[in-house]
Formats: sequence, C-alpha cells, structure tokens
Amino acid sequence: MTGDNYAGFAAAVFMGFFSIVNPIANVPVFLDLTGYMTPEQRRKIAFKAVAVAFIIITVFSLAGNTIFRLLNISLPALRITGGVLLFIVGYGMILGDGNRKMPQNTVPVSDPGISAAVTPLAMPLMAGPGTITTAMNYAAAHDPVRTLIVIGVYGLICYIAYLLFLSGGQIMRWLGANTMLVITKMMGLILAVLGVQMLLEGINEGLNLRR
Repeated sequence: MTGDNYAGFAAAVFMGFFSIVNPIANVPVFLDLTGYMTPEQRRKIAFKAVAVAFIIITVFSLAGNTIFRLLNISLPALRITGGVLLFIVGYGMILGDGNRKMPQNTVPVSDPGISAAVTPLAMPLMAGPGTITTAMNYAAAHDPVRTLIVIGVYGLICYIAYLLFLSGGQIMRWLGANTMLVITKMMGLILAVLGVQMLLEGINEGLNLRR
C-alpha cells in the first residue's frame, strides 16, 4: 500500500470512528455523570475514560479475534451486554434532574467516579461493540502499518473527546443550565433507544448464529 493509500485509509478510519464514537454527543453524558465533582476530579475522570477506551481498542485491534476465540465470546453477546448498559444509563438520564450529587450515606473514596469512567464512558460509549468491531475490521489485514494507523487514529479520537469533556463546563455555561438539562434528557432518550437497538441486533445476530 502506498503513502497516498495509507492517507486515504487513515481518513476512512477517522470518519468511521468519529461517527460511531461521536464524542460531541457524549459531552452531556459526561456532565450528567460528573455533575457533583470538582473540576480536578472531572479532569481525572475524563483522562481515565479516554485512557481505558484507548487500551480496549488497542487490545482488540491487535488481538481481538484471538480473544474472542479463547474466551468463547460472540459479538452478539457483546452487543446485548452493551445495549443493556446503554439503556440503563439513558433511562437514568431521562428520569434524573440533571444535578447528580455524591451519595450522602457512603464513605468518600480516593478516586470518586472511577466507575463512571469505565462504565459507561469508556465502555460502551467510547469503546462499545460497534467501535470494537470497526477496529477489528480495519486492522484485520495482515499489515502492521494499517494496524498502527487504526490505533493512532483512535488515539486522536480519544484526545478530541478528552478536550470536549474538559470544555463541558464552558459549553454548559454558554448554553445555560436549562438548555443543557433538555439536551441531557434528549441524549438520555437517544441512548436508551440506541441501547434497545443494540440489544435487538445482538439478539437477532445470536439467533442467526444458532440456525
């Protein structure tokens, strides 16, 4: 593959990842999950979320098919699990008041919100079944350069998402609390629908595999 072909491949990978991850749409989700945190805690959670997502996609880009075979995991099972997780998050955003607070009856931990960084921010929002499948497909060819491009492009997507997460507070001040509340609830509805869609796709693919 020539340099021009690699450049075209990188552009295609970027567009594919960006459309699936959609880091802009994930900002309201991040703000909703970290509403009770300080700016420093939000920065840490944003970094951990993109770091975990990057590690997941890197691992599956390099050894996704091998992992699936060794653990006897099917892609439909991954889709179903991701769909359930997305629906739960979306449902909580729809019913929430947009102003989450630290639970009063729990002992503070040294790294508050780490669970939010892993689930749902890192997975399934940034490194969900669709993203994993896309990474595995792009890196399927036995070409180390293509695999490195896939990993590098996804790293760029993670960096963009990180910057957007850090700018979430400014975006909220610019739009206003009421507008952000409406956007958050709309995103909650979209996430719930995407979760159901992912669940149905997983069930349908699973039934087809059994035929």
